[in-house]
Amino acid sequence: MRKNLILAVILIAVTVAAFVATTQLNAASSSNPELNEAIASSTRPEALQKLLRQTDKKYRDELAYLLINMPEADRDTMSLPLLMENICFAHQARHQFSWTKALPEDIYLTDVLPYHVVDEVRDAWRKELYELCAPIVDTCQTMEQAIRAINGHIPTLTGVHYNTLREKTNQSPRESMRQGMASCTGLSILLVDALRSVGIPARFVGTASWHDNRGNHSWTEVWLDGKWRVTEYYIPSQLDHLWFMDDAAKAKADDRNYAIYATRFGQADDWFPMVWCGDDSTHVEDLPRTVGAANVTQHYIDLAHELRTNRMALGTHTELRIVGYIRHGATTQSADRIAMGVDVFCDTEQMGGGLTASPLHDMNDQFTLLLPKNTEYELRYYDATGNLCKQTVALGEEPLTVAIYQQQ
Repeated sequence: MRKNLILAVILIAVTVAAFVATTQLNAASSSNPELNEAIASSTRPEALQKLLRQTDKKYRDELAYLLINMPEADRDTMSLPLLMENICFAHQARHQFSWTKALPEDIYLTDVLPYHVVDEVRDAWRKELYELCAPIVDTCQTMEQAIRAINGHIPTLTGVHYNTLREKTNQSPRESMRQGMASCTGLSILLVDALRSVGIPARFVGTASWHDNRGNHSWTEVWLDGKWRVTEYYIPSQLDHLWFMDDAAKAKADDRNYAIYATRFGQADDWFPMVWCGDDSTHVEDLPRTVGAANVTQHYIDLAHELRTNRMALGTHTELRIVGYIRHGATTQSADRIAMGVDVFCDTEQMGGGLTASPLHDMNDQFTLLLPKNTEYELRYYDATGNLCKQTVALGEEPLTVAIYQQQ
């Protein structure tokens, strides 16, 4: 009799505890219709409810945010332990670093917490990058110092460098680190994730094509002092002073082929054109629309104009003009010219790049960059046989016009 009474008491206690836990969870979820709808729409609602039930209360708001805003495919198939690992390390950064503690909640949720950037493979990058990057920013007093520290050390920390021989365009951090190489898209994904691993808000930015149709490009923005600032994998001399600003000034906000977009996790007014999902025959409007974005073209046009105006007013820069010709000795007729891709470097930092004018352009139309005066630059381009040519030019006080030739 006594034994039965004890068993009954235990059973009642267990039942009450389970009822209380379930009631608390149901109360939390029932007060969030978006969360209820997200879970109900998944192919594994029971697993998601169980995850919520088992998750420590301090992580539950972050989990709810991700469940509501994550792509449908991830809600159905993503590894739940991987999702929780991402949340735990993001939460740790939120409470460890002074700059992350000071972030508005919406910036933390949209640009630090997310576990992906675009459509890359979902892998366990956050723990690994945190362990690599946290010691680098340990002595930093400000977010800007931390940004510079990460950007200055990331090639050495990860062993990843720019190389178009990489396996694919949209590589995840681990894919790039395994190969030791990535192109601009993979490098941008890696930099965004490295910054996020130490609580720095970052997002992926790019264009489907530059104005002269020489291809797409991707880069990174960081949220600093209430504004989005421009940077890239290989550290530039200053934020917002990247080599492609002259190209950005010619972007077209109303044309998805030539507009500039910044990714946004969750609900967004627009979508990011992931050109790597198609081929040369794929129309930009037929690309997948699974990654949200904001059209930030006008911001870049304004920024490029401001930079040029300021530099001209200060008198610190002058123009380097580059003309491409087919061969030496034939430089007087429009038919002598040819469109050639050329990049301009100062030591290891790229200062600009683009196409020289074709035979169909006016003879006064020259590819032009505004560069610091009294500096030596290196022009890099390929000749007709595919050999990489390097040409050194010394830019003085006055504008300089330089010729490059397809046939050496």
